[in-house]
Amino acid sequence: MLIVAGSASSKLAERVAKQLKCELIKPELKLFPDGELYVRIPADVKGENVAIIQSTCYPPNQNYMELLLLLDAARDLGAEEITAIIPYFAYARQDNRFKEGEAVSLYTVAKLIESVGTKKVYTVDMHAHRVGDIQEIFKVPAQNLTAAPLLAKHFADNYQLEDPVIIGPDEESERWAKEAGDALGADWNHMVKERLGPKEVHIKPRKQLEVEGRDAMVIDDIISTGETMVEAIKILKTHGARKIYAACIHAVLAGDALEKVRKAGAEDIFATDTIEHEISKVSVAPIIADAIH
Repeated sequence: MLIVAGSASSKLAERVAKQLKCELIKPELKLFPDGELYVRIPADVKGENVAIIQSTCYPPNQNYMELLLLLDAARDLGAEEITAIIPYFAYARQDNRFKEGEAVSLYTVAKLIESVGTKKVYTVDMHAHRVGDIQEIFKVPAQNLTAAPLLAKHFADNYQLEDPVIIGPDEESERWAKEAGDALGADWNHMVKERLGPKEVHIKPRKQLEVEGRDAMVIDDIISTGETMVEAIKILKTHGARKIYAACIHAVLAGDALEKVRKAGAEDIFATDTIEHEISKVSVAPIIADAIH
């Protein structure tokens, strides 16, 4: 197998290639003055199984175009089988038509990925909460991997913890709180969120929070504006948590989100490398390598 590193996932692709002990290819990329993208795969991929690793984080449109060009180039160059590995999958939030006339962007993007000859798709904790199974989205074999246990292991291995507990900041994060809690053998719980606007949320405990004197890890799939995480940290502080750690799979961190979470009182903040960021302390390379091995 050959691993092709998209520009948004160059470090992760290198880690996956190292785990699988296979060749890493770094494409030649240029941006023309008019904004168009030039892509070249500088290797012979004819007859090879090729896996292209590319997150579609900011700027998502450009990163998607790069991914599509790489996938289609691999097909044109004669690759035997082409796998798209999209650790952070943009446009997943629009997984339904909420208002008449809306484009259901998740399905549009999926059709584009399939149209260029992709035979398999892997994602990591896709943010499509109204989709039960990723195979509802793709016609080709697809798998949605989870990184929550990796975050739990990092939490346990790197801090001196007192009776740890895992907390999801809202209903949608319950699955990650449960997966992390089960992996750690720790208690877990989640809160209830009411969104008042794009940047304003109200959070309350789902039930009695037994966190007094305990170290809590607040886990979510995405930290975007940071408002949800900030409110969760405030609640845990009022309930007497000893130390509070913020964790997420995808470090979107728009604007001053990171600073807001730090100021709220997070002891530390860590994320995976689905989006390459300064807080990306946990690599998803092992779960990707295991999946495509």
